[in-house]
Amino acid sequence: MKNYILHDEWQIIEKGFKPELNKISESLCSIGNGRMGQRANFEEKYSGETLQGSYVAGVYYPDKTRVGWWKNGYPEYFAKVLNACNWIGINVTIGKDELDLATCNVSHFKRVLDMQEGVLYRNFTAQLAKGQEVKIASQRFCSIADDEIGAIRYSITSVNFNGTLTLTPYLDGDVENEDANYGDKFWNEVAREVGSGEAYLNLETKKTFFHVATGMCFEVYKNGEKQNLAIAETDREKYVANTVNIEVKEGDEVVLYKYAANLSSMNYAKAKLIGACRKAVRRAAAKGFDQLLQDQKAAWAAKWEESDVTIEGDVSAQQGIRFNIFQMNQTYTGEDERLNIGPKGFTGEKYGGSTYWDTEAYCFPFYLSTADPKVARQLLVYRYKHLQKAIENGQKLGFTDGAALYPMVTMNGEECHNEWEITFEELHRNGAIAFAIYDYIRYTADEDYLAEYGLEVLMGIARFWSQRVNFSKAKNKYVMLGVTGPNEYENNVNNNWYTNYIACWCMGYCQSAVEFVKEKHPERYAEIAAKTKFDESEMVRWKDIRNNMYFPFSNELNIYLQQDNFLDKEIIHVDELSPADRPINQKWSWDRILRSCFIKQADTLQGMYLFEDHFDTDTIRRHFDFYEPLTVHESSLSPCVHVILAAKLGYKEKAYEMYLRTARLDLDDYNNDTEDGCHITSMAGTWMAVIKGFAGMRVKDGHLHFTPFVPDQWQSFAFKVRFRGHLLKVEVNKSGVTVENETGKELKVFVFGHEYEIGDRLTVEG
Repeated sequence: MKNYILHDEWQIIEKGFKPELNKISESLCSIGNGRMGQRANFEEKYSGETLQGSYVAGVYYPDKTRVGWWKNGYPEYFAKVLNACNWIGINVTIGKDELDLATCNVSHFKRVLDMQEGVLYRNFTAQLAKGQEVKIASQRFCSIADDEIGAIRYSITSVNFNGTLTLTPYLDGDVENEDANYGDKFWNEVAREVGSGEAYLNLETKKTFFHVATGMCFEVYKNGEKQNLAIAETDREKYVANTVNIEVKEGDEVVLYKYAANLSSMNYAKAKLIGACRKAVRRAAAKGFDQLLQDQKAAWAAKWEESDVTIEGDVSAQQGIRFNIFQMNQTYTGEDERLNIGPKGFTGEKYGGSTYWDTEAYCFPFYLSTADPKVARQLLVYRYKHLQKAIENGQKLGFTDGAALYPMVTMNGEECHNEWEITFEELHRNGAIAFAIYDYIRYTADEDYLAEYGLEVLMGIARFWSQRVNFSKAKNKYVMLGVTGPNEYENNVNNNWYTNYIACWCMGYCQSAVEFVKEKHPERYAEIAAKTKFDESEMVRWKDIRNNMYFPFSNELNIYLQQDNFLDKEIIHVDELSPADRPINQKWSWDRILRSCFIKQADTLQGMYLFEDHFDTDTIRRHFDFYEPLTVHESSLSPCVHVILAAKLGYKEKAYEMYLRTARLDLDDYNNDTEDGCHITSMAGTWMAVIKGFAGMRVKDGHLHFTPFVPDQWQSFAFKVRFRGHLLKVEVNKSGVTVENETGKELKVFVFGHEYEIGDRLTVEG
């Protein structure tokens, strides 16, 4: 664990230049706007350790897989969200010496991500080889008010020299992905243009043929006065630049404003892309940096108004929750149903940047409660539009009659993960997608979604589960063989409890959905039944499976077992491990991990979190007390689930311990992997840890329930949630809870189990 980021309520602050931590800081200070994103790379040349990353949402390349492609059913590729054209570049030369922090003497270095405004700041002093000293101050943002635009203010001040300052703003499309399977570059040039003060590149992805046009223009000021300078143009394949020379004296400040745009063929006709990019760049320049910045601040203020969580008494916790909320808001906005949430968002390349089950299992509740319902709905529609691909994925594995297996990893609905234990066995992802439909309807009361989109998805998933099980004569029960549960430290197990349980629930929920749509929307039901060739006799088998599913159980421990043979393992608690062995996924062989009892993330407890109402508190406690001490939490998705369950059980210290781990997972680099990018999809888990954990928020029988407590380390906390047309502000302190209904329409809520009608404000002692 690292602890070099200064604690601050609204900012991520790195003080002092630490080259060995630079890639971590690049991840932490990434910026984005839902349409594009940028790691916190330096504008000027940097020859040290860096992961250059500029990303455009929805644009990907099917990189030929290196593992397993020869096996039947394996995907042929692993989808990569591409490192796109570098639009931030500004090379700086003083005389004949290039500014490069890897070769300079750097002092007074400070990099700051202002989360309140969505702006990245950096300033430092650098001494070059011949003794020239400069002060640099930069500001950069991806506009969330105009999601095609990025803007930079780059200031250079001469500290001790007179001479020529050379500035070269450029666009570089000759980029590569660090995670390319065969070291290939993924872009071809379509067109380039360079003029006096502006330049454009139009690049095309190989194989998928996306076009992305990137453009720039710039202005230069000296001591506040705009300069009219001679511009030298550079024009070569995948690279365009302008170069200007300006004479400076000691104390002079030169400011370069760079305006850029990224547009893709997902939103524009290819033939019109360069023209549209030119308009966007000029639109940004016409507004100017200061106005764009004001628009940015206003847009972020609106987001924070509804999604902020405030914590009094613990700056570390406050910084952690805001960092996670900030990343969620800049990663996905819900404006485009074709887009989804990659596990690294716009902060890195690992995992291909593709869609995982994390979206439905972890991200969905955040958007459901903090944004307009259409945002969460878009995530569901995304899966509906991939239903046919999910059916085709099932067909590749031998499933028939419309059985749908949603991919573990995807960009376009096709499975593109190439590890057998994930691709073929981690089937529980189907359950997460079904549960998100249920969660959406439970929260919004939009039951008509079932008729419009939901039922078809649920049918495909239920059909898959009914074909995936088989009847065991030995057990006289249905079983599910050869799966991997959420705990990826066990592969190819039989009867993973969580997978079996959610499969049964899916079939039961689909049957309820069939009955609802048939009664309330008979014409639509007839249309769906004809389209899917649905025969209601299928539900007879579903019910039989649900009533006769096998769930491994220990009578001695009075708990469900994670899988059939879990107790064959040597049961050792995590606290008995030597610190030298942690994290085990970096210190142990895979063989040793698979034979151990150690759990990567919540598995059986994942089911008890989702289906909490199906189990009494004593049952949940027994399972928590057995499984949590075996859990190494080496998945970013693990701590938040344990926060929520620990809070329910009254384990306040354990809940807080797990909260800090999830809230500061990336900020403190708990698992030594933040340099690859932040864990975006787990960040919503931090929000859930506060709202579902410490505030105890649940939806039961169409009403919100709260059973809050304040961790001992805090004085109070507060948050807002949307619920069925209402906007509630909840404040929790040591003496009780206040719920303010900002819409003024009466709403029934339950606090500590008691029913209240709220018109405007309710205070309950507790």
